[in-house]
Amino acid sequence: MSRSEELFEKAKKLMPGGVNSPVRAFQAVGGHPRFMERADGPYIWDVDGNRYIDYIGSWGPMILGHNHPAIREAVIKAAEKGLSFGAATGIEAEVAELICSMVPSMEMLRMVNSGTEAVMSAVRVARGYTGRSKIIKFEGCYHGHSDSMLVKAGSGALTSGVPDSLGVPAGCAADTLTARYNDCSSVERLFEEYPGQIAAVILEPVAGNMGVVLPEPGFLEGLRELCTKKRALLIFDEVITGFRLGPSGAQGYYGITPDLTTFGKIIGGGMPVGCYGGRRELMEMVAPLGGVYQAGTLSGNPVAMAAGRAELTILRDHPEIYSHINEMGDYYRDGVKKLFHTYGKPWFVTGVGSLSCIFFTDSPVRNYQDARTSDTEEFGRYFNHMLNHGVNMAPSQFESIFISNAHTRELIDETLGILESYLKETSAV
Repeated sequence: MSRSEELFEKAKKLMPGGVNSPVRAFQAVGGHPRFMERADGPYIWDVDGNRYIDYIGSWGPMILGHNHPAIREAVIKAAEKGLSFGAATGIEAEVAELICSMVPSMEMLRMVNSGTEAVMSAVRVARGYTGRSKIIKFEGCYHGHSDSMLVKAGSGALTSGVPDSLGVPAGCAADTLTARYNDCSSVERLFEEYPGQIAAVILEPVAGNMGVVLPEPGFLEGLRELCTKKRALLIFDEVITGFRLGPSGAQGYYGITPDLTTFGKIIGGGMPVGCYGGRRELMEMVAPLGGVYQAGTLSGNPVAMAAGRAELTILRDHPEIYSHINEMGDYYRDGVKKLFHTYGKPWFVTGVGSLSCIFFTDSPVRNYQDARTSDTEEFGRYFNHMLNHGVNMAPSQFESIFISNAHTRELIDETLGILESYLKETSAV
């Protein structure tokens, strides 16, 4: 029995499913999870000493690669001064200023401890500002595990086959309306059905929790127009896309200005952190300035802020990083397409910039229903082949492949070679 298997057996007696986040349990792909010990650059090592090319990157924030020396040194120096003060610090304002300078729609923000908390708080601001209760979200978009957002959720909920969660009171879900991604008409119908009742529309501008599903031309623009017309707020959940598609996230990439934005662990260099923000008049609704209450003892943690300042400063000052990771994304997708064509597979790869996803279906994927046509059993076989040959990807069909600045053409060629070996095996069968 491997060390990972031993640890998993122990963990299952102590934690639900042996994990602290459902997707990590490998239930969707079979086998047992690898327990990781360290990571550096594009690689991650498990407790048994196996090295993998890593395409998870802590689920996105490791844009610079794992264990970047500037971030590591920033964390060490901050930790030497103390881990947490429960008081205001200068570095909070520095990171806030950095974020606001990079994302023009963010005139004011509030630090929190996770993407889930950021979304929950942004929704509360939208309701407080508009005096309305209902929220529109999209099927398959995941916005954290707060009660009102666990309706037709993607990511782990979709992976486990349980789109909704037990323990969510009917009253919490009653004010959450669901629309179809890439379908503005479905949103318009909800505005017509509930006139004057909808506070906000929230979405991932690039859906990254039902695989990677891109917004079709006119979709984001249509939502912006609808929200403006109906006096509702547009909230972009940029926990995945923030600072990854560019220094101003998906809103900069697509040229759309939301009213509120949420960010996650990327603003802490991968440490537990998040924030929400937007127009000044909206954020001035938040206590102590306004009547929308939200608080957090660990919000703006100085160690997380030090890591975030280091990472965001590098991303701001080195635009060539985006050129590289986007080029690597294109190179990966082109390679996958060629292999699928060569071996006569009807599957396809999609993505934008450094985000990619392979869908095992012969139908285009433009929304939640399309994503669910993907053959998850095929994905499980593919995943285990890649993992057993040294490539670490998310154990879920409905997650992204994340490429970092530490990935090279040589590493992607190695990854494509392992994919080709899988295609040869499946074609022979």
